[in-house]
Amino acid sequence: MAPTTVSPAPAPAPLKTVVVLGAAYGGARAAHLLANAVPEGWRVVVVDRNSHVNHVYTFPRYSVLLGHEHKAFIPTRNIFQLPDPSAPSPHIVLHAQVESFHPDHIILSRAFPEFGIHSTTLHYDYAVYALGSQLPDPVNLRGPRLDSKDKERTECNGTKAEGVSWLQSSQKVIAAAGSVLVVGGGALGIQLASDIADVHPTKKVTLLHSRRRLLPKYDEGMHVEIVQSLIALNVEMILGERLDMSSVDKVNDAGQRVVRTQSGKEIAADVLLLCTGQIPNTALLKEMDPSTLNPENSLAHVLRTLQLGESVSSTSSTPVSEEEYEDTPYGNIFVIGDAADAFGAIQAGHNAYAQADVAAKNILKLISGSGKDELERYTPSPPSIKVSVGIAKRVYQVNGVIKSINNGVHDMLAKSMWPKFGIEVKDDADMYE
Repeated sequence: MAPTTVSPAPAPAPLKTVVVLGAAYGGARAAHLLANAVPEGWRVVVVDRNSHVNHVYTFPRYSVLLGHEHKAFIPTRNIFQLPDPSAPSPHIVLHAQVESFHPDHIILSRAFPEFGIHSTTLHYDYAVYALGSQLPDPVNLRGPRLDSKDKERTECNGTKAEGVSWLQSSQKVIAAAGSVLVVGGGALGIQLASDIADVHPTKKVTLLHSRRRLLPKYDEGMHVEIVQSLIALNVEMILGERLDMSSVDKVNDAGQRVVRTQSGKEIAADVLLLCTGQIPNTALLKEMDPSTLNPENSLAHVLRTLQLGESVSSTSSTPVSEEEYEDTPYGNIFVIGDAADAFGAIQAGHNAYAQADVAAKNILKLISGSGKDELERYTPSPPSIKVSVGIAKRVYQVNGVIKSINNGVHDMLAKSMWPKFGIEVKDDADMYE
């Protein structure tokens, strides 16, 4: 009798992939929604250059006030927040740089054989591009440290230990300074200047802003309330004066930085903090297709569905309706957060969160085969903001209503943020992970 032969079991079909680039506010939200809803045969792959979620809203405070810096870095181990995190799951988080971005694959800085990714090429079916923006130097962990004479970007592997060390170095430099000049009257500049003045009341703190009004995107009442608070903290304000950037490297005999405004006014300070401008992290999109970026602000052009589109030429003399640009060659790519030119939405975590909801729902509809006409459309909410002015005071604008409250705490309630990324915290000791 002929021997019985057993046919080998067919190899399992490769998993289809939704890649989420960036694990902060918008990216984490999208990853959670997708991982809990994609059908069998699909996986969500999160890629981030940092080992931990960077809770950047605490960076200004923690670069001044010591003892809380570890709370700013949240583990990604439960970012998907699945019903049973201990059960086997196809969803993974990769700690790597994205070297290049393409319509159906990305190139990573390294392979991950432990996850079956044996080359640096990762193919995807859908992508959520949530890489945010490069922060100004005073809170840019990849920028020059305050205690370094080297003005080049710092070599950084994106670990928690590196981030904690970076913030601690800023604390020491600011504590040792007799005077600090903060340039830029946006939320970052306001928070840094007020925190330094509150934590170190004997220091001379100056805030230089090119406009007559702080936070000009918001109602004038915000400016009035914040100015009054800064005066109470003895922060000197120079408004309506623009910094001459050619002067920023000048040093006097006392070792102070001496800068000059464009009107000729000179200001000397032991420490100079340039809090001007965030740069969107859209270079990868530009390399793939320059037409996807708005040339005026380098933000990614998106449709109302938050799918990546091609920017309308500003040289066109023919008025074009929004609906005429609903078609895109990049219907599988969604851009959210600070990288997206999202119809006037301000760059803020709560907007990235709302955009993640729209992007995730639309990807799930496309996976299920729902028609294009059923895709969700994004409309930004009215501008809203919360700014701390010193340790205790916070000033809000929500739905056109301005309020201030004096219930702020030193660590900015970092403990309440960790559960949003799936990490339960009982006390401060749990936040050293």
